[in-house]
Amino acid sequence: MNDDSLALYADTLRSMIDHRTRALAWKGKSSTLRAACTHVLEGGGKRIRGMLVLLSCRSVGGTVRRALDAAVAIEAMHDFTLVHDDIMDNADSRRGRPTVHKRWNANTAILAGDVLLGLAYRSLLECPRDRRGRLVDVFTMGLIDVCDGQGMDMELARRTDVSLAEYFAMIEKKTGALIATSAEMGGVIGGGTPAEVRALRKFGHYLGRAFQLQDDLLDVVANEKKLGKPIGGDIVEGKKTFLLISAAGRAQGADKELIDRVLRREVQRDVVGAVTDLFQRYGILEDAERRILHDTRTASRALDALRPSRSVAVLRWLAGALVHRAS
Repeated sequence: MNDDSLALYADTLRSMIDHRTRALAWKGKSSTLRAACTHVLEGGGKRIRGMLVLLSCRSVGGTVRRALDAAVAIEAMHDFTLVHDDIMDNADSRRGRPTVHKRWNANTAILAGDVLLGLAYRSLLECPRDRRGRLVDVFTMGLIDVCDGQGMDMELARRTDVSLAEYFAMIEKKTGALIATSAEMGGVIGGGTPAEVRALRKFGHYLGRAFQLQDDLLDVVANEKKLGKPIGGDIVEGKKTFLLISAAGRAQGADKELIDRVLRREVQRDVVGAVTDLFQRYGILEDAERRILHDTRTASRALDALRPSRSVAVLRWLAGALVHRAS
C-alpha cells in the first residue's frame, strides 16, 4: 500500500471517531455546563489516541465496530485533561478557539472537565462485556499516570536544575501515558495475545516520547502560520523542554547566563532568536532530531511482533507522520 492509501484509511477512521465524539450527549440541567461541554467536544483535533485504539484493535484481528466506544472514551478523557491543563496554564486558546475558562470561567471549566471524564467512562462501559474489566483497569491507570505526569511537570516548573532523566520520566506520563494506553486498549479489546498487547504498549510508549520531543522542537523551528501560535512560547515561559534542559548542561559563558535567565523566567520574547541560535550552535536541535528518529524506529520495531496487515502498516505510517508534522 502507498502512503496515499494509508492516509486515506487513517482519515476515514479519524472521521468516524470525530463524529462519534462530537455526538457524546449529556442532558444535564445546567445550560451553561452543557454549552461548555459541547464547546470542547466540537473542538475537533487530530483524534490520534482514538485512531490508535482502532488501529491497534484491527492489528490483532479485532474490528473497528468493537473498538469504537473505547476510542471515543480515550478522546473524551484526553479532552478532560486539556480543559484542566488550560486552567493550570491560564491558556487563552485551544485549537484556535477560546478555552473554556476564558469563554466562561474557571469553575465552569473544572466542572466541564469532570463531566467529560464521566462521559469517557460511560462510553467505555459500552464496550463488549468480555473485555470491559480489563479495559477499565488499563484506562484508569492511564488516567492516574497522566495526572501524575502533570503533577511532575508542575514540580519541575518551579526548579532550575532539572535533569534529562527527570524530563523523560515526566513526558512518559504526561504525554506518553495516554498514547501507550490507547495502543494497549486496542490490543485488549481486539483479543490480542499478552505478547501482542505488550508490543502495542511498547509501540505507544516510544511513539509518545517521540511525539513530545517533536512538540519541543516545533516550538522553535515550525512555521508560525502552520503551528497556529507564535514560535518560542516555551522559551518565554521557561518551560523545561528537552532543548532547554540540554542547553543548561552544555552552554558556557554568556550563553550559560542567557539560559539561566530563561530558566528563571526573566526574559521576554525578544530573546527567542538568540536562544534558538544557541540551540543550533550547540547541536541541540540535531540531537533532538536524532532522538525522535531513534524513538520512532524503536516504536516501529515493536510492531514486528504482530502479523503483517494493513492496520500494522497504517500504525507505522502514522508514527512517521506524527513526528514529521508541522503543528
